[in-house]
Parts: sequence; structure tokens; C-alpha cells
Amino acid sequence: MEQTLDGEGAASASSQAASLAIPATPASESGISPQTAGAPGAQPPVRVLVADDQDLVRSGFRMILSSYDGIEVVGEARDGDQAVQLAERLRPDVVLMDIRMPRVNGIDATRAIRSNAALQDVQVLILTTFDLDEYVYDALSAGAGGFLLKDAEPDEIASAVRVVAAGEALIEPSITRRLIETFVAARPGVPAGAAARGIDQLTDREREILTLVARGLNNDQIGERLFISPATVKTHLARIMAKLDAHDRAQLVVRAYESGLVKPGVM
Repeated sequence: MEQTLDGEGAASASSQAASLAIPATPASESGISPQTAGAPGAQPPVRVLVADDQDLVRSGFRMILSSYDGIEVVGEARDGDQAVQLAERLRPDVVLMDIRMPRVNGIDATRAIRSNAALQDVQVLILTTFDLDEYVYDALSAGAGGFLLKDAEPDEIASAVRVVAAGEALIEPSITRRLIETFVAARPGVPAGAAARGIDQLTDREREILTLVARGLNNDQIGERLFISPATVKTHLARIMAKLDAHDRAQLVVRAYESGLVKPGVM
């Protein structure tokens, strides 16, 4: 059942916005084919919450995503506060989150979701109008699994949702480097203090792997470079994430640059 929170017109501007239930969408309209919806052993659909302050944008993404098999839009939110409330209530797989929203912006909402232990399986995919955006950098640092341009093609949008739902970071390496290098270089105070926390706990091998992750290599490429299996790389990454308190690969890249382990412009 799709749900939305509508806080517009609330005189008290209370954080407890009223909810509006919408009848369940038929499987053929929700992005689940009739053959898939009830098939024994079929994978459950990826459940998506769309958060954007513009009604037409939300409707557009809902229409696009609902046209794909295996994706279901379960709710909509008009601001970050509503996005957090609905994430807690609906437990979607992915929150498609706009950055600039009233009351609570997408960055703070992302941070609230990713720091909530009860929502550890809820992934956030940031929506932005252009890639070199300081707010995107902040959102990645807050725990977003990746970012998506609002003018992306429908197939790219559906693919992005599936990738992030699977727990993978959705960031094109060259864009990520350019984005992070731009804003780390512009913030000379960032590497100090908390940014370097945990780096000294890494083993030499873990530092080596983190460096390669920050340079855009995937697990297979890292394994080939270091003559270890991708499974071993994955095990190391899990340990690195635990030591650096990072939720995903995107945050690892941010930590590597902010700590000074990887220098902007140096490959």
C-alpha cells in the first residue's frame, strides 16, 4: 500500500504530519508483472520511498519506477522530516531523496536514517540537478549510497535503485573523484580531527585496499592488483567499514580523502 505524509496546511507545523493512505496499486501498475507477483520463490520487489518537495517530480519518479518489474513505490514525502517518519513506518529498501527540501533537508534526513540502527537496511539514493554539487558531497559523507541526476534516463533510474537496494555504492569513479577532490581541496580544515579517526587502526593491507577503493577500483580489480580473491577483498572491506564507522563504499571514499590517506589529484 502506498502512503504519503502531507504536512502542508498544518496550522501547528507539528513534526507528526498527517498521513494519507492510498489504495494498493494493482501488480500490473506497481512495476510487478502478474507472472512475477505471485510466483513461488520470486524475489520480493524493491520497495522505494520518493522524497521531493515538488509534486510533479514525485509523480514523475513514481510513474517511471512503477513501470519496471520488481520495483514498487510504497510512499511519498514532501520534506526530509516526512521522509524519516515514513522510512521508520514503511521500512523501504531505498529512499530516493532530494537534497533541497523545506523543514528538514535531504542531507539531515539521510544522516537521521543512516544513524538509526532500526533503519540499517534502508539505503538512500540522492537526487540532484548537477553532479558537482557541494551538497552531494555532504550527503555522501552523511551515508548516502550514491547520487542520481534528476534528468537521468528511466533505465538509469531503475538500475540505480536496484544497485543501491543491493547495498552497493552507486557512484561512477571518475565523477566521485572529481566531486570529492573539488570539495576536499576547498575545505582545508576537513582532514583534521575526526576525519582521520580510525585510519590509524587500519593494517597496511587495509590501507592499501582503502586507497584503491578511493581511486575507483572495484573488488575484482583490487583483487587482481593485490593478487588476492574478490572474496578476500570483500572481507577486508567489511573490517575497514567497521573500523571507520562507514556504512558503504561511498563513505569509505570520503573518509580516504578527508583523512589525507588519498591526496586530491594524486593517482
